[in-house]
Amino acid sequence: MNDDVRDLYQEVILDHNKNPRNFGTMDDAEVRREGYNPLCGDHYTFFLKTDHGTVTDLRFEGTGCAISKASASMMSAEVKGKSKAEVERLFQLFHDIVTGKIDALDHLDELGKLAAFGGVSEFPARVKCATLAWHTLREALADAAARNDAATSTETQG
Repeated sequence: MNDDVRDLYQEVILDHNKNPRNFGTMDDAEVRREGYNPLCGDHYTFFLKTDHGTVTDLRFEGTGCAISKASASMMSAEVKGKSKAEVERLFQLFHDIVTGKIDALDHLDELGKLAAFGGVSEFPARVKCATLAWHTLREALADAAARNDAATSTETQG
């Protein structure tokens, strides 16, 4: 891990772990989805609202290690206002960085502070911790799309 990524890690990930953003439940969520990592016990519930495929709100609650909590916190702040396609692009970049396929410093413009997770690739056992929230969000977005497709189908048939 180079010094820039290490400094970002210290500053951003530790802050989001101590003070997670968008932490809490959402009574009127469109989709509720649980994410669980049986290897380390990270367990979160995500609450999602969308509008025509765009994330309008995302909250989460649960417990886990510093990496998983910071990842969920930063993801929840980053994806609001993004379309499903934009979230998918961000997921792919994030996944490629934490698995060491690409260098975080080459994608700072797109990732912003999420680049702090570039150091995770040095600890393969932590990759699942970092990506738990992202995989769960993808499932929640698929659920939301299926619900919206079913509602649209019912409206056109009725």
